[in-house]
Amino acid sequence: MYRNLTSYPPMVTGMENRILTGAHIENYAALLQQEERAPATVEKYRHAARAFLTWLDSRTVSRETAAQWKAHLLDQRLTPATVNARLSAVNGLFHFLGWDGCRVRLLKLQRRTFRDASRDLTRSDYACLVAAASGQVKLLLQTICATGIRVSEVRYITVEAARAGRANIALKGKIRTILLPGKLCRKLLQFAKKHKIASGEIFLTKGGKTLSRQRIWQHMKTLCEKAGGRPCPQLYRRHLRGNAPSVPTTPAASRGWSGSPPSSAGARPSASRGSGTI
Repeated sequence: MYRNLTSYPPMVTGMENRILTGAHIENYAALLQQEERAPATVEKYRHAARAFLTWLDSRTVSRETAAQWKAHLLDQRLTPATVNARLSAVNGLFHFLGWDGCRVRLLKLQRRTFRDASRDLTRSDYACLVAAASGQVKLLLQTICATGIRVSEVRYITVEAARAGRANIALKGKIRTILLPGKLCRKLLQFAKKHKIASGEIFLTKGGKTLSRQRIWQHMKTLCEKAGGRPCPQLYRRHLRGNAPSVPTTPAASRGWSGSPPSSAGARPSASRGSGTI
């Protein structure tokens, strides 16, 4: 994460000066923005660094206090991946400040060769969620599941994309194309017309602003509770595991389909990832 920060001079050196401040964190966040990190990544690192600052409570930063912070995270029973994400943020901050001696080792994680089936939505789960949803939330759920887009990519679903049948997504330094099923396009355009959205993003707040990731997840969690405690996996786009219809082998044949389910052994269009179910 912080390997590209070596071109910037360290801000502070010397044991006696290792007092972390909010200004240090904001300068670090500004650097991440200059390096064109995703806004969500910058906010994630800023949040982790500020949590460390609060925990420090004006104490001097050292390898020992960093190790104690690591132990504190483990005591909170966070997932290993979450612990490593927060440690990476703080380690990057230390490198930026020239405090490399304070960095701590990340937890060693063994790569999984399988995916927990409990993280997938079955057809019945998906049907219950759709039945419990309404309005914007229902269309949002259908869009995520049908196209396979990430929550952070919802803003790329625009009126223009619905008319073209595809959305061009530029995120994390990459540009890719997502094919939109014809049935979904019609629903999106009908929704846009009803709410007088002539162009641009389709999923907006009542005030006309972009739906934040936090707002979307809150909608989805509330929907799961409304549907009777149905599972709310972090990736709706991995639903219908093993239950989706067969996948066309060419993008041209996928107008009503936008990708293959995770368990599909067949080839899938490189321009899409979703299940195609509406």
